Amino acid sequence: MRADAKKNRDHLLAVAGTAIAEQGVEVSLRDIARRADVGLATLLRHFPTREALLDALLHTSFEALTAKAGALETSDSPDEALVSWLRDCVAWTTEYRGVTVLMAAAIEDPESALHASCVTLRAAGARLLTRAQAAGLARSDIDGADVFALVAALAWLGDQPALAPRAGHLFDVVASAILTGAASGDAGWVTTDSRP
Repeated sequence: MRADAKKNRDHLLAVAGTAIAEQGVEVSLRDIARRADVGLATLLRHFPTREALLDALLHTSFEALTAKAGALETSDSPDEALVSWLRDCVAWTTEYRGVTVLMAAAIEDPESALHASCVTLRAAGARLLTRAQAAGLARSDIDGADVFALVAALAWLGDQPALAPRAGHLFDVVASAILTGAASGDAGWVTTDSRP
């Protein structure tokens, strides 16, 4: 890709990221193009569909979360690694309003531009869960699909203005429900909670 084309593409991604953070994933492509000071045809030349734009925008974050899971597999205790990764996933998905709905649909649709990234992310979480289960620190009756669904559910809470103040507390409740034994009562999972 030519340097000027890459610069234009990177600019479109930066503008799209801001627009999606502010208005959600359903933001108009025309609005993104307008904010980027380009025509809609230019945006569509780089990203022919909304999913292609989202895949490009989210790809780096998916890779970072997958890499973090790999690092956590060897660097932390299994229960701490799982909870740390879950917390990062939830925080990231909350950055882009509405992305959890797309991720949940994409993981079931092999034709989706987001499918491969979502499957890889789910597998990374499943490995952390399996490691915690093998150490007897996590429930044995859940799997990677459940963890992926819990991330989506917790991120959805953060997308809801009326519920967002409770999201940290509810994350801790869910994390405690995933963990077993002494680890599930560990106060180390407590987050700052702005509950009224």
